[in-house]
Amino acid sequence: MQRLGIIMHGVTGRMGYNQHLVRSILAIRDQGGLTLKNGEKLMVDPIIVGRNGAKIEEIAKKHRIERYTTDLDAALANPDDTIFFDAGTTQMRGSLLTKAIRAGKHVYCEKPISDSVEEALEVVRLAEKAGIKHGVVQDKLFLPGLRKLAMLRDSGFFGKILSVRGEFGYWVFEGDWQPAQRPSWNYRVNDGGGIILDMLCHWRYVLDNLFGPVKSVSCLGATHIPQRVDEQGNAYKADADDAAYATFELEGGVIAQINSSWAVRVRRDDLVTFQVDGTHGSAVAGLTKCFIQPRTATPKPVWNPDQPQTIDFYKTWQEVPDNIAYDNGFKAQWEMFLRHVVEGGPWPYGLMEGVKGVQLAELGLKSWKERRWLDVPALS
Repeated sequence: MQRLGIIMHGVTGRMGYNQHLVRSILAIRDQGGLTLKNGEKLMVDPIIVGRNGAKIEEIAKKHRIERYTTDLDAALANPDDTIFFDAGTTQMRGSLLTKAIRAGKHVYCEKPISDSVEEALEVVRLAEKAGIKHGVVQDKLFLPGLRKLAMLRDSGFFGKILSVRGEFGYWVFEGDWQPAQRPSWNYRVNDGGGIILDMLCHWRYVLDNLFGPVKSVSCLGATHIPQRVDEQGNAYKADADDAAYATFELEGGVIAQINSSWAVRVRRDDLVTFQVDGTHGSAVAGLTKCFIQPRTATPKPVWNPDQPQTIDFYKTWQEVPDNIAYDNGFKAQWEMFLRHVVEGGPWPYGLMEGVKGVQLAELGLKSWKERRWLDVPALS
């Protein structure tokens, strides 16, 4: 059995705790490790790091994690732990990654990898110079719904893809009548909040990998809810954008439109859905399910506002069956990264992919400010 020590920072937050610690690293541990190509078992050995010692200790005891600390520098100084992972705040990420790389650690992190392209590129240059292995989470590519879309694309189901329409979001409670489902810093500019910085990083890798590289963007942001109530019950000014309405031109002529909002009530199949329309067929995918309508089974609606609609459009779609058992998407990407570190396996999701996400977010914010289309230049 081979041991791999992982320094995990930011696991007291919702995403870091649920998806990365419990459902990924601890799930790998509890399944008896990761089986390598040579048949040997790779056993992960995490040390969790955080500023709140009591909270870190509580998590450690709850999940039988032997090692925990509030001293990040000491953790980074331990040569027996070779990977550093961060799921903390965006504003801290660049400096944390820099510190970990200087300590000789391989790094893996949530996105955005920074709140500026300049800092993100500096981190990439440092990682390349240090010769360490690095990666950024691209979790939505590993969702069952989007993996089904990729299968349909690869099979030629769509014919020529014409357009993509995405709807993401849900109503995040203001915090007065009911507690908010997201932390208050998400809605403050000075704390790194804003849905454009958060979600356009996701849409960059989704569009690039599934439908074609993003060539240009037009984005309109909004702050629909200007005042919210924080975790302590105090009202605060919510000055960050809580909605983004973006259009993208992709290589090959595909047009993508994606609405992202924390001020929208859901009446669709899932919290995020993507509709892909092509000459030979269309598909709508959510987190797990995917529905298709081929050209040969497309109904023939006729516009007549004087009569009730007779077609039940939902019933004209067919669900793609779950012929494959998909593991948790975060866990699947973790296992891929661990194999990359230990075995040198394929890995297309280095930190440069994270830079592309930050670039698109920056351009989205600039497009909103200047009220115009912007080209997305190549990065090197």
